[in-house]
Amino acid sequence: MVALAFTENLCGLSHILVPLVEGLSEPLELTVVSEKPSEDSSSNSEVPDDVWEQFARANEQAAPKEPSARARMVTERLRQQEARGELPEGWRTGPPLQEKRRGRRIWPVLGLLLAVLVAVVALKPSLLPGLGGDSTDSASGERLPDETAAPTAPPSAAAPATPTLDDPFAGSPAKRWADGAAGIVLPEAKAVGGKSKAEVAQALRLTRELLIDSNLNPATLRGERPETALGILEPKQKGVLAELKAGLSKPSEKNDPLAMFTRFDPNGIRTVGDVVKTRGRITFKAGEGTAVAVHADYTFVYPVVRTDGSTEVTRTIVRRVLELEVSDPARYAVTPGKLTVLRYDRDAGNSTCGVHDGWFHPEFPSDAPTDGPSSGPTTDPYDRSKDIRDSKDCGTASRV
Repeated sequence: MVALAFTENLCGLSHILVPLVEGLSEPLELTVVSEKPSEDSSSNSEVPDDVWEQFARANEQAAPKEPSARARMVTERLRQQEARGELPEGWRTGPPLQEKRRGRRIWPVLGLLLAVLVAVVALKPSLLPGLGGDSTDSASGERLPDETAAPTAPPSAAAPATPTLDDPFAGSPAKRWADGAAGIVLPEAKAVGGKSKAEVAQALRLTRELLIDSNLNPATLRGERPETALGILEPKQKGVLAELKAGLSKPSEKNDPLAMFTRFDPNGIRTVGDVVKTRGRITFKAGEGTAVAVHADYTFVYPVVRTDGSTEVTRTIVRRVLELEVSDPARYAVTPGKLTVLRYDRDAGNSTCGVHDGWFHPEFPSDAPTDGPSSGPTTDPYDRSKDIRDSKDCGTASRV
């Protein structure tokens, strides 16, 4: 029996016995021996003890082991449950084939939907927040986030609708803009251009007050003198201030108060309600010398009706770009706490051209057409992505 066991494990011990046999000068003669030589065996044993120990360990590892009693019990219980039909179908082989096939069908469908989504966004990137122009989905009813950077495109078209006294901003991209002064949000002030944080904060506050009194104050809109705005401007800058004051008292093409102030003739036009829609931003940077330069770019949308009892509503859109500066009184002949005007441009959508009487003249859909087409181009008054510097053209608004 020992010889038989030896033969069965010979393949597994070839790396031990082959070198041993090859190293013997005489042929190895196998005899029936016990698993380990007895104590009285000759010290000149033909097989060393360490070889017998390796052989015994290998033989023990190769011998089959009988399952434990617990393993036999579990196996028998599973066999009986399977015979009674208590185990789910396919418990030995994993999920059914139908589920695998269903999974294979879902992935192509998801891939197709993703491809369609990418194509739609590529054709109209404004569908994604933060890309393109303003999102104008008026159905959401949510106010747009404040403008923090220059738009890269005009706002998308709103759903067609006719403005009414109850809903004067229907069909307008401005429907989701901020109301009035709430849309003039100041950036956080910080020291710049040799000015302290407090001085910069004052310059920003004055800019906001100038915009509000010039474009949102109901008294200014109906033609009253904008005293607050005039009081903010640098009195020593006589050219600008003189032109504005002259325009308020005696408007002309040269001295036009509309260059800085928004006004509607109360004898013919009144605003609808108390809300003017506002969108834009204010930024600042270091100016020349010891100064802080403030840049303001805002668009205001005014719903109006005639004062003859008509209920027809239209809108005039006015965009203003201002560049203002607060300089150091120690270095320049300026007044502390006043704003010096470096630039003031405006562009108006839906107002009759060629009239210089100091009022905006909104055009209504029912107005009779003029004798000839407008000499200027058709422009989008809601487009805030383009500069309006030196804009002198008098054209047609593509939408109101």
